[in-house]
Amino acid sequence: MGFFIKKKNRIAYFNSAEKNTAYELGKMLCELMQEHVLSNRTIVFLCIGSDRATGDCLGPIIGYKLSKFKTLQNFYIYGTLEEPVHAKNLKDTIEMINIVHEDAFIIAIDASLGKSNHIGYITLGVGPLKPGAGVDKDLPAVGDVFITGIVNFSGFLDQMLLQTTRLNIVMSMADQICMGINYCIHRLKTLTVQS
Repeated sequence: MGFFIKKKNRIAYFNSAEKNTAYELGKMLCELMQEHVLSNRTIVFLCIGSDRATGDCLGPIIGYKLSKFKTLQNFYIYGTLEEPVHAKNLKDTIEMINIVHEDAFIIAIDASLGKSNHIGYITLGVGPLKPGAGVDKDLPAVGDVFITGIVNFSGFLDQMLLQTTRLNIVMSMADQICMGINYCIHRLKTLTVQS
């Protein structure tokens, strides 16, 4: 299998190089979202990152791709290549989402740093995401569920590592995450029609 789950932390890891990654990611995301969709909570995808560093552009690329999906018409997407949500506007964006979409179910998406043998892995977890933690930025935690892509290893000069991340890794993970989300939305729509 291309993924494993840390039960204690409720985090699943998916290897983006595996063929069934998008399916497994979509299936697990669907399980986490199902009760919230069926109870008519607003679903928000908050895609965090900057388009100015290759290693930090995973969120905006995913936001851009999701905004093109016709299946996501009843969902809200913040953070695209055109209008990224990054360190300077994250707090204001979270405040705005909380006002405009009261009691929204937020799926926070961001790039992350990790161990060198985990580069290319996608994580899906329950609870808030702490953006900027890998580069020592103190930003507000956000999200009911998070999805991250491990774009590079963590170490000395983390900020520099984000600048030298391979775009191929970022794009590969963005494709897998978007396919997983699209699969999840199709399943949720089927469940909504059946209920």
